[in-house]
Amino acid sequence: MNTIDISCIDIESELDLEEMRRFCGKVLDHEDIHHWELSVLLCNDGFIRSLNSRYRNIDAPTDILSFRQGGESPGDLPFTAGDLVISLDTWKKNCVNYGEDAENEMKRLLIHGILHLAGMDHTDTTEEQPMLKAQEEIMEQLVGEKLF
Repeated sequence: MNTIDISCIDIESELDLEEMRRFCGKVLDHEDIHHWELSVLLCNDGFIRSLNSRYRNIDAPTDILSFRQGGESPGDLPFTAGDLVISLDTWKKNCVNYGEDAENEMKRLLIHGILHLAGMDHTDTTEEQPMLKAQEEIMEQLVGEKLF
């Protein structure tokens, strides 16, 4: 069983945090990941910009940051996988800039972050990147899952 905590800081959210938690659980199940402890923090651009500056030396907001705790899952024992931080400000901008439905964009961010915590990475944002291909395959598999 996975433990997923979702909370907000410095922002009010009308999102259904329980549905987001359930969706994250579906992604973990899809990837056959068990016994993870995962946190998702929803924030504003100012908060994520400070984290991006501090940990990546990029003084700009971003849509999502993943903080992997490292190590390997010890089998059947709880494993603190890490933290996802999502800027709701940038998420909303992405929807407009990419012409994407808000729900699908949030699903994509959650999947993206979970894949990073699972050890996947990408060198750019082209569709040829194996991680981004995996992300879109999961999106297709979980197309009927609702967040809102």
